[in-house]
Amino acid sequence: MRISLFGYGKTTKAIVENLGLKFGGFDIYDDSFKEISHDKLNNRFLTIDEFKPEFSKLELPSPGFPKDHILIKKAKNLISEYDFFYDAMPKSVWISGTNGKTTTTQMAGFLLEKIGALIGANVGIPLALLDTNAKLWILETSSFSLHYTKIAKPEIYALLPISADHLSWHGSFENYVNDKLSVLARMNECDVAILPKIYEKTPTKAHIIAYEDEKDLALKMGINIEKIQFKSPFLLDAIMSLSIEKILLDSLSYEKLNSFVMEKNKLEEIYDSKNRLWINDTKATNIDAVMAALKRYSDKKIHLIIGGDDKGVDLNPLFEIMQKLDINLYIIGISSNKLINLASTYKINAIKCELLPKAVDEISKLLKDNEVALLSPACASLDQFTSYAHRGEVFKECVDKI
Repeated sequence: MRISLFGYGKTTKAIVENLGLKFGGFDIYDDSFKEISHDKLNNRFLTIDEFKPEFSKLELPSPGFPKDHILIKKAKNLISEYDFFYDAMPKSVWISGTNGKTTTTQMAGFLLEKIGALIGANVGIPLALLDTNAKLWILETSSFSLHYTKIAKPEIYALLPISADHLSWHGSFENYVNDKLSVLARMNECDVAILPKIYEKTPTKAHIIAYEDEKDLALKMGINIEKIQFKSPFLLDAIMSLSIEKILLDSLSYEKLNSFVMEKNKLEEIYDSKNRLWINDTKATNIDAVMAALKRYSDKKIHLIIGGDDKGVDLNPLFEIMQKLDINLYIIGISSNKLINLASTYKINAIKCELLPKAVDEISKLLKDNEVALLSPACASLDQFTSYAHRGEVFKECVDKI
């Protein structure tokens, strides 16, 4: 019997390439495979209909592998990447929520690099590539990974606020929230969970630190906000990372934190040849992230590029907010018709551009010096791009040509 991997993405490729020899090869199943093949390490690449659960020792899906896929339904020994590596995993901090996971993970890793902490999982480095001899793993943990995880748990679980996202995958907001909270049932008395106050009654043996907002969390953790240079929407990320440091080391490294450099694709400010301001916020793939961006630039007229795959989320709350702003919309992607109809309903000026380069061209015709052009799509990118980062690259290339 062999271990089966469902989906051939970044996570499973790392497992295959680094552990294939140790486990005598894996059986990999992916919808894109049209014929059976194998490599020199005895890994077999098989079509979906070749899967026989009675001959499979374990089944590991890629984190975002569809939960209703026929392979998932047939699987008898389904575990997550986190479960697979749990026995070898050092002490760990898991960071989840809807927005800010990557920034908080990177900030926490930056603060704790002095003790040899490593960051990974959803942030970019698969668990198969992380050093199991490290003192600490800090893992950006997606709702997809949490859905499939049934055994593993962290020593610290830091949960940022939850809002509607990935509903077409999870089926409902309730399911999405339940997956985010599922790990709490496996934590014990020695563990710590930092949670939005609304979830503080979730059954768990872990010590809970519940917070209402960033100011409340700072107060409870003895953190001086005045010493932090980051502002909303990154203030909570900064306070959460300091909270993790304080729990682990009983220290607060304000100066170190303030030297942290934000990653690209989140409220990344760039200027065109006419010195006009453009914002690359391509990572804003849900309405809360867009609302944070709109709040930041609400004192200016905003030219907003929005659209892509809306993931089944109700976007009405976002349009209710935009209705109160001085804003023009430039709509792209597969959800264009839906967004145009919403713009009409809320009486917001909108142009159906469909493609990102056209949206940039249309904005460039109208953008004035005291205004802002903002790519904050509220939608996933895969309908037209290979990733949200690719969408950001195309956006910046278009601005560079102005």
